[in-house]
Amino acid sequence: MERSSLATSTADPVADRFAADRDAVDAALRVLCARDLDGVPNDVAAAITYSMLGEGKRLRALLLLAAYRSSGGAADASALAAAVEIVHAYSLVHDDLPCMDDDDVRRGRPTTHKVHGAVVAATAGIAMVPLAARAACDAAAALGLPLDARGAIVRELMRASGAGGMVGGQLLDLAGEGHTLSLADLERVHGAKTGALIAASVRIGGIAARATPAQSEALDRYGAAVGLAFQIADDVLDVTSTTAQLGKTAGRDAALGKSTYPALLGIPGAVDRADALTRQACDALREHDLLTPSLERLARFVVLRTS
Repeated sequence: MERSSLATSTADPVADRFAADRDAVDAALRVLCARDLDGVPNDVAAAITYSMLGEGKRLRALLLLAAYRSSGGAADASALAAAVEIVHAYSLVHDDLPCMDDDDVRRGRPTTHKVHGAVVAATAGIAMVPLAARAACDAAAALGLPLDARGAIVRELMRASGAGGMVGGQLLDLAGEGHTLSLADLERVHGAKTGALIAASVRIGGIAARATPAQSEALDRYGAAVGLAFQIADDVLDVTSTTAQLGKTAGRDAALGKSTYPALLGIPGAVDRADALTRQACDALREHDLLTPSLERLARFVVLRTS
């Protein structure tokens, strides 16, 4: 369902690479669930496992791995990519809670709080943040990275998930319900809520590959543009797709009174803005010979996807 646009094909080596990377990240997540939940109460461990192993695009993991390879990385960084997916899963659990967006469906199945209860789901989400930090540190060590690089990776991951990233962006998003935000304010909200982890995924890939300062700056520009394009596409899909197509409840933005890109720019204007951001992202990498077929495909997938 969510993976259809990146499906494997023997005639498409880029898609085959994505499929192999997703399988490796999924395997790493299963290992984490089996190995690192000792001592966690059974109900919370079950909620963590349910949310982490749910079907997903693994877009952030794919971006990390593609950025790692484009910057010269050659080892297996799938465990590091899995750490980013833990943070993403936590964000979905909390985003769907009754006190937040109060949604019933995610990734084509009941949301975590619908299955495990709101208290357990909230606790599971909180527990997933230090789990992700530990996973990132362990994975960076396994790649042979020095202490400064390991620390930089964990800092980036925690910054993206904290008050200056997803948490702060979610608060701004909730505060904006029922109000008409300007385009600048909307981009500030979504640059934190959605874009921060996408940008961090790209940045972490560069750190793990020991990218040069110039390469890191280009990766930052790419990640920021792709992160914002992703949210614009999400807003368009919320208007134009069905719940079955999305794997989550369609029309929630209007129901919650959120400001969206289609509302401010119209659907054609929103699509044009996302397309422009995609071009900017690829141009940033092209200037430094970092644009690979995988990174170009992922940028375009962000705006062409159907879920």
